[in-house]
Amino acid sequence: MKKLNIVLPAHNEHNNISPIYKEIILALANCKYPYEILFIDDGSTDDTLMQIKALSAEDSKVKYIELSRNFGHQNALKAGLDMCNADIIIMMDCDLQHPPHLINELLRNYELGYEIVRTHRVDGKSDSFIKSKTSSLFYNIISKFSEIKIEEGSADFRLISGSAITHLKSFNEFDLFYRGLIKWMGYKQISIEYTAEQRYSGVTKYTYNKMISFGIKGFTSFSTKPLYVAAYLGLFFAMMSLLYIPYIFYAFYFGTEVHGWASVIATVAFFGGLNLMILGIIGFYLSKLVIQSKNRPHYIVKACNL
Repeated sequence: MKKLNIVLPAHNEHNNISPIYKEIILALANCKYPYEILFIDDGSTDDTLMQIKALSAEDSKVKYIELSRNFGHQNALKAGLDMCNADIIIMMDCDLQHPPHLINELLRNYELGYEIVRTHRVDGKSDSFIKSKTSSLFYNIISKFSEIKIEEGSADFRLISGSAITHLKSFNEFDLFYRGLIKWMGYKQISIEYTAEQRYSGVTKYTYNKMISFGIKGFTSFSTKPLYVAAYLGLFFAMMSLLYIPYIFYAFYFGTEVHGWASVIATVAFFGGLNLMILGIIGFYLSKLVIQSKNRPHYIVKACNL
């Protein structure tokens, strides 16, 4: 009999632990697969871990991993993924925005032969206007400028199975972006729609700064086109500068007084800013190489009950 694991990263979600547990138990009431619910406490500073431990003491199907500090959502997912030994793994968040009743739909698609079942939101009512628009822009950009196409509203709510689990565990890049890695892997995949619910309790951990950082990491993980753009821009302006040579000869030959101090300063400022922008783009990729070369672990497990 194939085994199912539900992996849930949690960071300061003390009011959501019990509700999500009850919803999952309800959703899996008629599940034919033996299953476990694995919580990953990602350095919570409230009593999230205590809530998880209490559930684990009451129900042997509830397991947990305690990380030594907050390593971030994607690294917490990796911790859960690495520790699982199931044939089927479902990843989802603790805040009930990923509806637990959809677990059965994920399993139905798995039984139809899909090795990976992804999800994407179709209702943005739970998101602010700015967040909705920036999310849409991000997915449009990454789909246009990288080798993968990611559906708008893609979420970290998914099912993976079989050898796809083994290969996903093998990825060791530091800036993990599972939404892209899952799509890049191939296998027989399908993405199903879901309506995002309101967060049950607490506030989102994805501030705008974290969203921007996550977006940049995701984009630079799957596209090197900004480096090509920087090179092409440099080549274009180098060629354009050659057009200035005839004017220089003209000015020397006829003794024309050269005016335009302000325009020269403006030009210098423009190209100085352009150079800094290009260096910044290169810097993003160099920083990824430096961090990756250190080969630090993605997470540190402080304690676990598996």
